Amino acid sequence: MKKLLSSLAAFVLVLGVFAPAVFADNHEEMAMVRVLHASPDAPAVDVYVDGNAVVEGAEFKAATDYMELPAGEHTVEIYAAGTKGEQDAVISADVTVEAGKAYTAAAIDTLENLQLKAIEDSKEATEGMAKVRVGHFIPGAPAVDVGPIGGEALFAGAEFPMVTDYKELEPGSYDLEVRTTDGTQLIDLSGTTVEAGKVYSAFAVGTADSPEVLLLQDSAAMPSEMPETGFGGTADSGSNAMMLAAAFGVLAVGAGFFVFRKRSEA
Repeated sequence: MKKLLSSLAAFVLVLGVFAPAVFADNHEEMAMVRVLHASPDAPAVDVYVDGNAVVEGAEFKAATDYMELPAGEHTVEIYAAGTKGEQDAVISADVTVEAGKAYTAAAIDTLENLQLKAIEDSKEATEGMAKVRVGHFIPGAPAVDVGPIGGEALFAGAEFPMVTDYKELEPGSYDLEVRTTDGTQLIDLSGTTVEAGKVYSAFAVGTADSPEVLLLQDSAAMPSEMPETGFGGTADSGSNAMMLAAAFGVLAVGAGFFVFRKRSEA
């Protein structure tokens, strides 16, 4: 049994962030975008937006803070770290973002089948509530149901590379279970705490033999000052927003999903 942290900031590893050329001063015309490296066997990568380096040397499980990007269509290219100009991009895709919205751009699947998955994120929960969704980013892992321990599934048949809709929950401590679709429990994550007004995405990453859960706070999608490009830019953020693998440990079974059951009040 593992316990999530009761106060969760955005999950961050040291990454570079958006270069000056992709920023504008008018926040009303901007979208918020973060980048996640969720391919378990891919090397460290560099990410370019419209030809500008926005992330350098991002390793598996690394994610940026949200950064501003002008609304409209952009070309996203991903290279093995340090290979731009020497090798072709391993991913090149056009992505359209809308003003006022937040997105996660995740590199998923194995290196051989690498793809970019762009997901719209929610920034707000109903007053007094928390909001959570889960994503299955483990290639080759089975579909799972997620729901209260011994209870009805909240998310049924979640399979790679699915991201569920959000569900709103009352803040508090919950008992969690991950099970196969035939009801066999894979993961017991009792005692999870979620906070009012916060929005979370829980992404299962890794492999079927060594899954991990990363929890990112989507309600952290607020404009931030632009650090320097490169690994040093967000190094200090790691102490405030941490890799949930450290809180969960490496989950040894099944696809790393979790769900919520409100604990009875004493």
